[in-house]
This record gives sequence, C-alpha cells and structure tokens, in this order.
Amino acid sequence: MSRDDLKKTLTPEQFYVTQESGTEQAFHNAYWNNHDDGIYVDVVTGVALYSSLDKYDSGTGWPSFTRPIEDKEIKLKKDLSLGSERDEVRSSTSDSHLGHVFDDGPKDKGGKRYCMNSASLKFIPLAELKDKGLGKYLFSFAEKKHWEIATLAGGCFWGMENLIRSQPGVLETQTGYTGGALANPTYEDVKKGTTGHAESIQILFDPKVTTYEKILTFFFKMHDPTTLNRQENDVGSQYRSAIFYANEEQKKVAEKMIKRVQAAHVFKNPVVTEVVHLSTFYRAEDYHQKYLQKHPDGYNCHFIRKIEF
Repeated sequence: MSRDDLKKTLTPEQFYVTQESGTEQAFHNAYWNNHDDGIYVDVVTGVALYSSLDKYDSGTGWPSFTRPIEDKEIKLKKDLSLGSERDEVRSSTSDSHLGHVFDDGPKDKGGKRYCMNSASLKFIPLAELKDKGLGKYLFSFAEKKHWEIATLAGGCFWGMENLIRSQPGVLETQTGYTGGALANPTYEDVKKGTTGHAESIQILFDPKVTTYEKILTFFFKMHDPTTLNRQENDVGSQYRSAIFYANEEQKKVAEKMIKRVQAAHVFKNPVVTEVVHLSTFYRAEDYHQKYLQKHPDGYNCHFIRKIEF
C-alpha cells in the first residue's frame, strides 16, 4: 500500500507512528490500560503480533508485552535517533514502526519489554477472533478460559475436521500432525508414511457445553476404528486411528470408551485405536485448515454412522 493510500486509511496519529517512526503520548493511548483478552494485530496489514496473554503493566504508559506471538512477524533495527543505541521493533510484513524492545522486562518471562505504540496496533477481542480469521489463537487461551482440547486421528484430517467443527460446544478446530519424532513436519513429509506422525485434528471445546466423552463418542461414529493404518481408500500409518491424551483423566475416558465400543459389537472387527500420550502437535499448513469449507466438493471419506454404544 502506498503512502498516499495509507494516509487515507490510517488516522493522522497512526500514520505518524507507523510511517514516520513517531511516538504517541504515554498514558493517553488506546491500549496501555487494556486488560481484555484478545490479540493485537498490525494496524496496516492485520497480521497477528501480540497476545493479551503476554501483556503486562510496565508502568510506562504504553502497551508492553514480554514477547511477540511469532518472532518472524517482527524485525529489529538499530535506532540512534536519541543519541544512544536502542532496538527499534518493526513489522515484518508492513515495515511499520511499532515501538522498541528493552531488557528490563519480567525476568521470569524472558526479561524483555516490547514497548509498543497503541497507534501501530489494532486489538481484536477474544469473541471476534474466529470471525476475523484468527481462530487458531483461541487455543492459546484454553488454560485461562478453562476450555479443553481433544487431539484425535482417524484418517484424512479434512473430513474429520469438517464433521466435528459444528458439534455443540466446539469452539474451534485445527488440523495438524502428531505422534512421530520428526520436528516441524510438512504435509510432504507426513504423506510418505515414514515420519510416525498421523494426520490429526485438535478440537477446542467448552466443557460447560459438551464433554470429552461426547467428543469421543462422535469420533467413533465418524470413522472406522477397526482398520489398522487405514481409513477407506487412504492407506498408511499416517491414517491410523488414535487418541492422543493430554492428561490421565483423558486417558481413562479414552480407554473406557474403547471398551464400551468394543462391547457394543457395532463393528465386525476389533477396535485398533491407539491411546497415546500427546507429545508436540504441529499445526498443518493453512491450505489444510477448514479445507472442505473452502472446497465443498473436495475429497472426503468420512460420514456419520448410525450406531449406538
């Protein structure tokens, strides 16, 4: 976007701060005293930069954070404008001036203070994240909001995510890879079937509305848990049936559910679903997120079975 275009879309103060490396007045800006949950994005590009989970009261009169959401979204530049060297923080995508970073932050949080200008940011409240295309950041608020996360594998993650995302109590879903040893796997890695990772989904849900048990009940109805390393036409260990538990309570519920399904004899063959402790979950490429929402006629081998157990 050209400077002329930015002058039309930004307020004079936003333009002064972001494009002319200005500094707004301390204690007289939008977010220095904002305590609401949400994400702070680049006012120019809308890229997520900081989370309220990392915001703290530094006493300076500017919004301060212990870290960015992702290091790659900011860049540092030496600033000698005041006669001494400071580290300026700029947005990687827009090259807008954001503020400065100092080494006097909370020691237990890394010791950094990212002192930002409110005028360079736009705050997106928690309740608006999903509608703004920022739903993936809801997962980071699970502990604070007392939400829970289920991690499941049962074949191609496109179909699994599409069926479960609209269930009562489900707040958000994401596709990814887990269960293997390879760090930061890509789809190209996982599809070979040699990484140990399974195509998986994570389901963020509100336990006041639904339960882990109900999530698992739906899971066993939407895939065939009796085919080893296979789901319909998809063959390979990456398509195995697995429940990745986050704690002992989830493990107990999973094991109980498998016994329940087995005892109901709703499938001709034994259940081969693995129950494994969750290690690192790697979010899949954006292309694979909500795939069947974007491509309604895309490949899908999942359906809801009319079974009870």
